Amino acid sequence: MNSDQLKGRVEEAKGKVKEGVGKAVNSDKLRAEGKIDQAAGRAQATYGDAKEKVKDVIDRS
Repeated sequence: MNSDQLKGRVEEAKGKVKEGVGKAVNSDKLRAEGKIDQAAGRAQATYGDAKEKVKDVIDRS
C-alpha cells in the first residue's frame, strides 16, 4: 500500500465520521463537508491504486 492509498482511505473515513456527526447534530454544513472529504479521499485512494498497478506491471517486466 502506498502513501496515496493510505491517505485517501484515511480522508474517506474522516469524511464518513464528519458526515455522521453532521447528521447527529442536524448540521447540513458538516454533512456536506463530510461528503466532500469522502469524495476527495476516494479520488486520492483511486490514484494510489492506479500507481500501485503501474508499479506492479513494471516490476513484472
